[in-house]
Amino acid sequence: MKARIHITLKKGVLDPQGKAIANALSHLGFDGVEEVRQGKYIEIDLADGDKAQARAKLDAMCAQLLANTVIENYTVELQA
Repeated sequence: MKARIHITLKKGVLDPQGKAIANALSHLGFDGVEEVRQGKYIEIDLADGDKAQARAKLDAMCAQLLANTVIENYTVELQA
């Protein structure tokens, strides 16, 4: 089973990397970019066949290591 995890900063949390990307795009001539928010994307292959167990395991991984849940949100997509 493949899991796709998207991790993004919560609203209101400053994003200096996003700001740097927006500035670089502006300097390269890409007009009209109002805001950039930068995040993480992680793929994990799991041996589990049970979606409920896999989801619980992935939530634990995110809470303990992959995401800083104080300042970040995450979403998990599971594909069989």
